Amino acid sequence: MLGILDAIVPPESGMTWWETYQDLDTWMQVFWGCAVIGSLIFIVQMVLTLMGMDHSDIDVDFDGGDTMDLGGGISLFSIKNFVNFIVGFGWGGVCFSGAIENKWLLTLVAVLVGVAFVLMFFFIKKQTKKLEHNGAFNIADCVGKTVDVYLRIPASKGGKGKVQVSLNGSVQEFEAMTDGDSIASGQKVEVISIVDGSTVLVK
Repeated sequence: MLGILDAIVPPESGMTWWETYQDLDTWMQVFWGCAVIGSLIFIVQMVLTLMGMDHSDIDVDFDGGDTMDLGGGISLFSIKNFVNFIVGFGWGGVCFSGAIENKWLLTLVAVLVGVAFVLMFFFIKKQTKKLEHNGAFNIADCVGKTVDVYLRIPASKGGKGKVQVSLNGSVQEFEAMTDGDSIASGQKVEVISIVDGSTVLVK
């Protein structure tokens, strides 16, 4: 891997990339570490996505009614979003290091770049979701179907969870509510009605 890094970022004359990295101060070691490791993980995720093998993203479920969901089946906390932030943070710190001498200010700028990366991919994912929902899939076809709970559904319509449904050869995610007790992730439930264009009522 060090040989690849030497090709991407040529080290100083007579030194290997690793030796050059060790000569950096702690701040720049953190920025370069985040940039390189985050980029490698990001590339692996992209390859898996293109191959149709990317099913490992995990949303963080808080036990409260608010799951930090941004709508359209997109949650704030996930492995992909963390990787996106690390990539933006690392490269932000590296790219602006020559222009900003104050390390704390540089770190703040790197954090903002990381947040911008997350928001950018949110936008891209939401647009992709819109294209999916504008296709032949009709949410009304879910009524009466047994579906899997993907994200815990709070009790008594106290919030929204998520369900996954396989229909017409595709797997879709929808927000879900219930009139009864809370329903844990991994349970199977029945869709009894449609709340709106992206939310179903289950039991």
